[in-house]
Amino acid sequence: MSSKEVIAKRAAAALVDGDIVNLGIGIPTLAADFIPDHIKVFLHSENGILGIGPTPLEGKVDKDLVNAGKLPVTVETGASYFDSASSFGMIRGGHIDVSILGVLEVDEKGRVANWSVPGKSVLGVGGAMDLLEGSKKVIVTTLHTAKNGASKIVKDLHYPITSERPADIIITELCVFDVDAEGLILTELFPGVSLTEVKAKTDAYFRIKENLIETESESKGAD
Repeated sequence: MSSKEVIAKRAAAALVDGDIVNLGIGIPTLAADFIPDHIKVFLHSENGILGIGPTPLEGKVDKDLVNAGKLPVTVETGASYFDSASSFGMIRGGHIDVSILGVLEVDEKGRVANWSVPGKSVLGVGGAMDLLEGSKKVIVTTLHTAKNGASKIVKDLHYPITSERPADIIITELCVFDVDAEGLILTELFPGVSLTEVKAKTDAYFRIKENLIETESESKGAD
């Protein structure tokens, strides 16, 4: 699997039976392909779908069926469609159990920057702020470093903050952090990853769980 797929699979493994889950743009959308067989979750998209299924196979794409990121999706039996006002009503009303979000950066308090890059035009805020404020649990999925090698897990955000509400879990291709009131706690290392590597590639301060888990699963592969 690629690094992004490893991240998405670990995020999907954090879901529990019955969860209503919003998948953000980027790595989070891959989680739809890794939902564990023993659970049933309901995938939500801001553009008005509840019941998204796995990525459509080649030749089976319905061009009229897309998620909020304009990517083609499938739907499960019993899926429902509604307008954006109803969709955001679900989010703001606290009806989303888990949001899996991509980020530009996340700081040592677990706060997210994922909606704006100064000097570059954007289509709009989208649902990022609403999802952070309205979701019961937030899982951040991100590559550990940017293309230039800079850490994306930083002491202080360089991009505009999305919300003061921190994430609950941060998953990269190297490791997993939990977030509590004091900040980041390193809880898992992925196969072939050392604590030394994580420290070298993380600008933010973090604590280390006493019984640090070294995950036994597929290697992280290429990007």
